[in-house]
Amino acid sequence: MLRAFRNAFKVPDLRKKILFTLFVIALYRFGSHIPLPGVDFDKVAELKEAAKQGGGVYALINLFSGGALTNFAIFALGIMPYITSSIIMQLLTVVIPRLEALQKEGEVGRKKITQYTRYMTIVLALLQSLGIIVTANSGNLFQGVRDFFPNQGVGRISLVVLTLTAGTALIMWLGELITQRGIGNGMSILIFSSIISGLPAQSASLWGAAGPAKGSVFIVLGILIVVAVVIVEQGQRRIPVTYAKRQVGRRTYGGSSTYIPMKVNQAGVVPIIFASSLLYLPVLASTIVSNTGFTDFVNRTFAQPSSMIYIAVYFVLILFFTYFYTAITFNPTDVADNMKKYGGFIPGIRPGRPTAEYLEHVLSRITLPGAVFIGMIAVLPGIAQAIFDIQAFPFAGTSALIMVGVALETMKQIESQLMMRNYEGFLS
Repeated sequence: MLRAFRNAFKVPDLRKKILFTLFVIALYRFGSHIPLPGVDFDKVAELKEAAKQGGGVYALINLFSGGALTNFAIFALGIMPYITSSIIMQLLTVVIPRLEALQKEGEVGRKKITQYTRYMTIVLALLQSLGIIVTANSGNLFQGVRDFFPNQGVGRISLVVLTLTAGTALIMWLGELITQRGIGNGMSILIFSSIISGLPAQSASLWGAAGPAKGSVFIVLGILIVVAVVIVEQGQRRIPVTYAKRQVGRRTYGGSSTYIPMKVNQAGVVPIIFASSLLYLPVLASTIVSNTGFTDFVNRTFAQPSSMIYIAVYFVLILFFTYFYTAITFNPTDVADNMKKYGGFIPGIRPGRPTAEYLEHVLSRITLPGAVFIGMIAVLPGIAQAIFDIQAFPFAGTSALIMVGVALETMKQIESQLMMRNYEGFLS
């Protein structure tokens, strides 16, 4: 491992990319501690304590922003608006024929869709920043802490909204810079750095709350969870594909064999994001509807991640959205048509409709264990909180899935560049 790091810095191009990525990450983490104009710092200190009990979509935003939300910093929204807009654009691509045609146009079409995603990110950032300010002042952000902006006014609120939106736009630009000039996917790297930055504090909190004996058990359990996530993230079903020989002029094409990699966890962390956002709707409704019975029910169930009803509904929603998102991102009919167009076939399966039915059958079979696994990983912190009264379990949930996924993809990119120059990499 150390030799691979040394080899990575021996290559000038790779060294520049790594150093540039680290520099952008440093800028991003610096912006996560610059406070918003007009915020009450005493209330921010109260929020940091109350946030440990928080759940729902705002806890997810705080996770993706690396604690910038609880700091009420200029990067408080994090990259969440961009993630949401990207997911919405993927869904709209299936529904709107114009977007589907753009996606099939190649690089030009993808650039156009990326531009639409940026515009939608700015709109969502404006709406989300205004929503956070309103809920923060009303006491519905985290456990009743209110009045973050004592000197309210149209000008003051507008300034805060524009600052938060500009912070999101700057994060989006930094992520694209990493993608173009650094190592790995820029947005994923920024989310990875946000989650990693909170690990020491969460680990110390776990150790202090559980004690040395239980803390050691939880650390070992966390390591086993990370190993399990690596195995599942790497797990795939390889469908063999053979291409028949074709004569085009004097040249012969095809005659080769390859495979279609179908991942066990095809949907990634998107089902968790969808499920968390949907579970926050009852909490939001309770702040609008002035009904004491409804509010008490929501506070007992959907506002508490340790509630058994919350855990059960969360798990079922993750299963549903895993199948839903996998069906959107992987279309067996399109894959079968493309194979048939280029003379490819699965041995023992007729081209066309039988191939599509076979791929759909395999996809449904391998999606179930992947969906159950990410569902168990996602609800594990809530189960630990309910059984052991542990408020922070940093080695499970969304954070573990993102950390492992991003680390593996980045290591693969570095590995490929090292192998091109005949160096031994991380995975070889």
